[in-house]
Amino acid sequence: MRRRSDLYAPRTRGLSFGVHYDPEAFGRFSEAIARTLGTARFLVAQSVVVALWIAFNGVAAGLRWDPYPFILLNLVFSTQAAYAAPLILLAQNRQADRDRAQAETDRAVNARTQADTEFLARELASVRLALAGVATTEDLTSAVERLTATVERLASQPPN
Repeated sequence: MRRRSDLYAPRTRGLSFGVHYDPEAFGRFSEAIARTLGTARFLVAQSVVVALWIAFNGVAAGLRWDPYPFILLNLVFSTQAAYAAPLILLAQNRQADRDRAQAETDRAVNARTQADTEFLARELASVRLALAGVATTEDLTSAVERLTATVERLASQPPN
């Protein structure tokens, strides 16, 4: 008999039927199927198989395993569609999850880039402000020229 306090904690092991699968491996399998079903090669191969199926069942009297309404061919297509649709949807969901994760990563990178750009803009503005009072080469050249002109003028005047 279980104690009442055990009812408040989840079971460590649920019902198990002995079937275990790796969801990641199954997802990769579904993506491979979806990639295969979405190619022109698959469509051409399927069209060739259908044409041969109809030709053998329509022409060769001894080889008719699926007479004219082609019920067996219809069953094959229905079975293929029944398995392909969920696998394609699973592959799309996995791709959407990857896209969402990539978008979050891109958003974080963009935020860091914007913060870095704003920091550099502030640093550049502070450097400009710091250099605003510093004399430039042009300032020094003009001051030297003025001093030279003043000295020459004073040297050319006769002494009093």
